[in-house]
Amino acid sequence: MDKHSDLYGKALIDFNNGNYTEDLHVLSPTMEDDVLPLPYLFRLYEEMPPIEKKALSLCKGNVLDVGAGAGSHSVYLESKKFNITALDQSDGAIKVLHQRLQKPNSTIIKENIWQHNGRYDTILLLMNGTGIFEKLEKVPLCLELLKNMLSENGQILLDSSDLKFLFEDPEDGGLWVDSSKEYYGEVSFSLQYKKVESELFDWLYMDFELLKSYAVAAGFQIECVYKGDHHDYLARLTIAIG
Repeated sequence: MDKHSDLYGKALIDFNNGNYTEDLHVLSPTMEDDVLPLPYLFRLYEEMPPIEKKALSLCKGNVLDVGAGAGSHSVYLESKKFNITALDQSDGAIKVLHQRLQKPNSTIIKENIWQHNGRYDTILLLMNGTGIFEKLEKVPLCLELLKNMLSENGQILLDSSDLKFLFEDPEDGGLWVDSSKEYYGEVSFSLQYKKVESELFDWLYMDFELLKSYAVAAGFQIECVYKGDHHDYLARLTIAIG
């Protein structure tokens, strides 16, 4: 994302200050453009999809909410007396988090996850948690860094989706994918808000079996704890014993 414009953060601030006039647009050179409604980023627990409710129900101990955004997940966990660290690299998101998280058991940090030092019982990565890996080649290092942030009995809860259905030929089942990509889940997006567009950024979707192969190689045990209706899933990773 364009670090100079922080369109995402600007949109969050506008909504939180009552200046909601339009939504974020998600643009992609390889996928259909989409709209990200700002109210959805401020959703209450009752408005969350089942996969997110499941993830929140599995949280334990000290929780790191990665890419906390407007803080929907952190706000809920704070209300349940969890110790929360809300992490985001958007200036605007950080300002909104400071307005929405008021309890002494919440910590707000502006930082890139890969520069962060800390140890947690739960690392929460939702709204396509594998996206922060960016590309398949970065997954091993990213998993190693996340593992180093876990307590002895800690867990990573992350969701993603298998995008194969977008590229399948309905007649022969073959895949129509960009041959320059290592994997069909590697995509690029930009954000558009109030006629300003960010730079392209890489984003990774992973099917469960692929994530499993990388997780096991990185020394994790992994289980699928929820399957959604839209090719999505929630995975739980813990450090393998022995």
